[in-house]
Order: sequence, then structure tokens, then C-alpha cells
Amino acid sequence: MSSQENKTSPIRPSAIALLPLFAFLALFIGVGAYLTLQGVDFAFYQLPAPIAVLPAVVLALLLSKEKLNRAIEQFLKGVGHPDIVAMCMIYLLAGAFATVAKASGGVDATVNLGLSAIPTSMILPGIFLISAFIATAMGTSMGTIAAVAPVALGISESAGMSLPLTAGVVLSGAMFGDNLSIISDTTIAATRSQGCEMRDKFKENIKIALPAAFVALIIFALNSSATQVPATEAIEWLKVMPYLTILALAVCGVNVFVVLTIGILFAGGVSLASVETYSVTQFAQDIYAGFGSMQEIFLLSMLIGGLSELMRRQGGLAFLTDLVGRAIRKFGSNHNAQANSRASELGIAGLVSMVNTCTANNTVAIIVSGGVARELADENGVAPKRAASMLDIFSCVIQGVLPYGAQVLLLGSVFGLSPLMVISNSYYCFALAVSAIVTIFVRKREAEILPDAQVQQ
Repeated sequence: MSSQENKTSPIRPSAIALLPLFAFLALFIGVGAYLTLQGVDFAFYQLPAPIAVLPAVVLALLLSKEKLNRAIEQFLKGVGHPDIVAMCMIYLLAGAFATVAKASGGVDATVNLGLSAIPTSMILPGIFLISAFIATAMGTSMGTIAAVAPVALGISESAGMSLPLTAGVVLSGAMFGDNLSIISDTTIAATRSQGCEMRDKFKENIKIALPAAFVALIIFALNSSATQVPATEAIEWLKVMPYLTILALAVCGVNVFVVLTIGILFAGGVSLASVETYSVTQFAQDIYAGFGSMQEIFLLSMLIGGLSELMRRQGGLAFLTDLVGRAIRKFGSNHNAQANSRASELGIAGLVSMVNTCTANNTVAIIVSGGVARELADENGVAPKRAASMLDIFSCVIQGVLPYGAQVLLLGSVFGLSPLMVISNSYYCFALAVSAIVTIFVRKREAEILPDAQVQQ
């Protein structure tokens, strides 16, 4: 059999292909949990995640039916996937911007501005709303976290607030905005795969997202009491300008790479102008130091990308889509149209959640699940806007609670926290999941199902 035939042959579903993912999760989370019970400090840092994923990669290579060189090529293709490369570049630029801005005193100046503008009793809700607004405008949770996290960290430390809770607030706001943004890649993937209009999907999403956001805001407001009243000083506008600039550019919808690059150059210029001992060589060293600070999540993202590609090639993702499709069709043979519609929505939610867990990328999960989701929706009277909404919402939920997801890893790196500490405070994502599941069971469906029934008659 030629290599060309291998490329065109369909991928056969295989549950065995998912074993490497379970091996990684068992090793990473299991060791961290065990060391936590043993009272070890920083338990989840004792086994670095990039090291924990290596045995999983080896296992995936061993499970491959291809020759070793071919399997390695597939792994490298996953490492070099455009989405993975884009995430890694954002990591590097975000790290560089944070380091350069800190050198000029920009973080302290911006924190001082934030403390002056936001009432002490509403610090956390304020951070949530800022993150949500920026993410909606930018269409990217990663870019939002890169811009907001350093400032939120400084505010939290000055006010004596919980760092894990503040990280959860930033994550919650970023995921809320990304889920609703009409320029988000997840929105684009969901609407195109289901054949619906952006505005229709937005209207469907907001009915579910707003109640969840309201619940999250209440939780954040009740926990927003500062343990100390932070002192404020005169605002140093020059040092604040790099942050204000990247926020303004983000709101205008400028590409995140352009935003962060401008931020780095602007922050470097401020440092050169305001710090007497700062030099161009120090500016270059700070950029490189910022790159280095993102080493762990950079490596983990690449390795997870390669692992996901191997699992896809070996039929792991095909197994998930086939499993959900068969379960819904079997259920539909013995139930009425309304029950079938409800089951299809649950199936779509479960499918994209499982694929997202395997790929750690919500956009890729939507793309992989989109075809099966549309087929299930067409067969059981689920409106395209509803199917698109389920895809986007549940991919958002899973991405916000994955300990190895890009957003959680970036926040953990900025705040110096373990991924599990971050996701345990992702209250919006938990509330969004509950809100979406409730709507599946309580919403009326007659208007969606009736046209299909009429056609059949």
C-alpha cells in the first residue's frame, strides 16, 4: 500500500487511540493530587506538565500503526498546526510585553489607576466587566488574558485579595466575551459549520450567557472585599499609556499580534524615556526574559498539539463522534420528536466537550464536531442557530476548565498558580454549563420541530 493511499483512506474509529490522553491526565493530575495530600508545597509544580505529557506522546507513537518515521511526521504536523503556532506566538509576545512594561514601572502605575477608578468593594466585578468587554471587542480570550492578567495581578496584590479568585475572574470575563464576540474564531467556526447567521447565533447565546454572567458577578461581588485598603498615589499617565494603548487597539479589533507588538515597542520607549539607567540592550534583554518566562506553557502547547494530531490520525476523535452519533440515533428510534431534539442537543454538547478535552482547542473541537452536529440537528429538528450555540457554549465551558488549556496555562504562568487553582475559581464557566443544560430541558421546541413535521407529512 502506498503512502498516498494511506492519506486518502478514511480514519477508522478507535477507543484505544484515546489512551495517551488518559495517561497524561492520570500522571499530571494524579501526581499533583498525591503530593498535595502529602503536604508538599507547590505540589503541582513538582512534575512539570511538559514532562508529564512525554510518556503520553511515546505511548501514542507506539500505538500508531504507521512506521515510526511516519508517526513522528504526524506528531510534528500537530506541533506545527497554525493554531498551536499562533498560541505560542501570543505566549511569547505576552511575556515580553509584561516584562518590558514592568521594567518601566508600568504595572504599578496601571494598578494605581485601576485602584483609583474602581471602588474597593467592586474590584472583582470591575475586572470581570473589563475582561468581558475587551474579549468581545478582540474576539480572543488569549489576547484578553495577555492584556488584563498583569494588571489584575497587581490590583489583587495591592488590595490583599485572593490570587486564585482574581485569576478566575479574568478567565471568566475572557471566556464570556470570546463566546459572544462576532469576530471570534469559535463563533465563525460554529456558524459556518451549522449554516446560520452570526446575529441569530448571538441572540441564542446571549439568552444563556447573561444569566450565567449575572450569577458569576454576584459571586465575585460577595468575595470582593479587600483585606486592606490599598493606598493610591498620583497617576503617572506616561507609564500607563502602553496598557491603555493595547486596550484601545483591542477594542478597535486590531489583530492581537499587532496589539502586543505595539505594546512592547511603546513600553520599551517609555522605559528608555523615563528610566535613566535603561538602555536599548536592556530592552532587548527584557524581551528575551519575557520569552523565557513562557517556556513551560510554550512547550506544553506544542506537545499537546502533536499528541492531539496522533490521536486524531489513529481514530480517537472519530471514535468520539461515532459514539455520540450512534447513541443519539438509537435513542431517536423509540422517542417522540421533542425528546429526540433534546437528546440531539445533549449529544452535540457532549460531543464537542469530549473532542475539546482531547484537543485542548475549542476552535478545533468545533471544526471536528461540526459535521456530525449538523447531521444530528437536521435529523432531529434542532435549529441551526441552536446547534451553533451549543457547539460554541460547551467548547467555551470545557476550554475554561481544562487544566492544560491555553487560557488556564497562561493565567497560571502570570499569577504563579497551579492550573487547578485557576479553574476552581472559573465560576462563569460552571454557571454557563448549568444555564445551558437548564435551557435544553425547559425551552419550548414546537416552533423548531413543526416545519420538519409538516414537510414529512
